[in-house]
Amino acid sequence: MSITAKSAVSARPALSRNRSGRFAANDKASVIATLVLLVGAAYCLLPLAWVVMASTKSGGALFTTNTFVPAGQLWNNIVELTQYRGGLYWRWMLNTALYAGVGALLSAVVSAFAGFALAKYTFKGKQATFMVLLAGVLVPGVILAIPQYFLLAQIGLTNTYWAVLLPQIISPYGIYLARIYAGASVPNEIIEAGRTDGASDLRIFVQLAVPMMGPGLVTVFLFQFVGIWNNFMLPYIMLGDDRLYPITVGLNGLLNQGSTVPALYSLVITGALLSIIPLVVLFLVLQRFWKVDLGAGAVKA
Repeated sequence: MSITAKSAVSARPALSRNRSGRFAANDKASVIATLVLLVGAAYCLLPLAWVVMASTKSGGALFTTNTFVPAGQLWNNIVELTQYRGGLYWRWMLNTALYAGVGALLSAVVSAFAGFALAKYTFKGKQATFMVLLAGVLVPGVILAIPQYFLLAQIGLTNTYWAVLLPQIISPYGIYLARIYAGASVPNEIIEAGRTDGASDLRIFVQLAVPMMGPGLVTVFLFQFVGIWNNFMLPYIMLGDDRLYPITVGLNGLLNQGSTVPALYSLVITGALLSIIPLVVLFLVLQRFWKVDLGAGAVKA
């Protein structure tokens, strides 16, 4: 009994040392991880901070004052940007909202149909279709822009809104996400119960499957919206009329003119700052959906 007690007493310091050593190692790893995250955050946020500060400066002060010292010219820059060619900037913003909003919505609908069919139905060529979709995820959109231009040129749709909208409707990555989410979130028993009650496949999809796939479809919509909003190459190739430009191509045109008219640089920076605001608002509005989706995905993984 006494030997056991002595062993226990002698073992406590070693155990304490082990725990202390483990805690010290955990604290050290935590500090290193925090530093890495802080460096990564600074790397991502410094350009945004520069845009915010630079948008408050006039064209003359942009390259002659300290980079991160703000001035008071933001409102004047917004007014000048609004007056540029009769409000052309805001037309670019509306065009971008149209391309991103309609394109992302149609893409989410197509992804929902295709993902649900691939996850819940058995048909000939299903596996081959899925493999083709996986291959499509790996192909950069830039490579497809030129062939898409020639295809749309043959039917006379280049330099129209359709030239930007149509190529964005089918997203292999969105279909892939929808398939995974439909497979995990829609039980087969629910589908069988719907069929037993006499519901058609379309009604089962709309009334039973879509509500269960909601967070996943919001994530697909959000990814597509951000991707189309920031897309440059496809509208740059497809469009020739600057009244049809999205914000990315329009600001690029302004930037090129800045080499001869330096005052336009401040308008480009102010326009870039304003173009971020709709994306921030969209993330804040939809965050409760895609946060649920990410959490559910983590649990299912």
